[in-house]
Amino acid sequence: MDIVLKVVDSQTLLKEFIFLPEKIYKGDSRWVPPMYADEWNFHNPKQNKALAYSDVIRVIAYHHNQPVGRIMGIINHKYNCDHHEQTARFFALDCINDQPVAHALIEYIEHWAKARGMNKIIGPYGFSDKDPQGLQIEGLDLLPVIATPTNPAYLQILVEKEGYQKELDCVSYQMPIPETLPSVYQKIFGRVSANKNVHLVEFTKKSQLKPFIVPLFRLVNETYAPLFGFVPMTEEEMKKFAAQYLPVLAPELVKVVVNMAGEMVAFVVSMPDMSAGIQKAKGRLFPFGFIHILSSMKKTNQLNLLLGAIKPSYRGKGLNVLMGKALIESARKRNLQVMDSHLILEKNLIMRAECEKLGGVIRKRYRVYQKLLA
Repeated sequence: MDIVLKVVDSQTLLKEFIFLPEKIYKGDSRWVPPMYADEWNFHNPKQNKALAYSDVIRVIAYHHNQPVGRIMGIINHKYNCDHHEQTARFFALDCINDQPVAHALIEYIEHWAKARGMNKIIGPYGFSDKDPQGLQIEGLDLLPVIATPTNPAYLQILVEKEGYQKELDCVSYQMPIPETLPSVYQKIFGRVSANKNVHLVEFTKKSQLKPFIVPLFRLVNETYAPLFGFVPMTEEEMKKFAAQYLPVLAPELVKVVVNMAGEMVAFVVSMPDMSAGIQKAKGRLFPFGFIHILSSMKKTNQLNLLLGAIKPSYRGKGLNVLMGKALIESARKRNLQVMDSHLILEKNLIMRAECEKLGGVIRKRYRVYQKLLA
């Protein structure tokens, strides 16, 4: 198979790179496109500040002048410096079910990384854990949710045949939303609700929620620092994310806990699933895509957990139960019946135990691969 590789070096090729997956996966009922406005921002140095401190290359594979695959190489110098690593990443790997195409793309990024002094490559992995990470290797009968990978089953085989092995797994639980708080939590709720040092904050309007978004991201920086691949957000990035996500959040599905000084010490962010709507919208908000997305969020029975954190000094005090009870009640009012936990590191046994106490079962698994560069 004659394969020609082209490095993306123009807006025309960048456009082809961004939209190539929808051509490759056309007809795949399970594939969910990205929101293309977000994709353009991801590749725009003015919008994505990680591009300023990273080496990046984008490559498209062609056969008989037809694009058949793509891949992105990333060297995050800031992360490598902070963690004393020489690690490259491959990302945005999408191709037809053909080993020579996958080999050509992956090998190109490996050579590119070695030429820049890297001794290891991981992937699929973007600039940080805020980007979709890994390949989905289990639960492929279910639609992926926002900010998680969407890939066909054959990509796992193609990557593993190139000598890649497991670096880490993330799992996603599906949990029933109970009518009331499970009995195991009733005593805990009674205790924490009587604690006058903290109180729950709930929202009915986005205007009420807006002042809490940046403090929420500050708490993410504080609590997520030990996680694999995490890169702290700057204040500018926090404001950008706030502007990006506030319009689609349902205020009643965000819960915050503050202490007596009004400082945020815990939060959980969730939203109704919109994957079916994104499919119908084909990843485009306009002219009518937003209608499909809003409609799917009203019709779905699934709640997706997106982010959550508790300040270290407030852990073990039942704040998760305080927020959980309120979230269950709000979800039931919207006729939501099941929850998707989003990605949880396989080694995060505390969070996994919480999901399992709620009757959660692992329905999806995502794998980040690694390979040493000789």
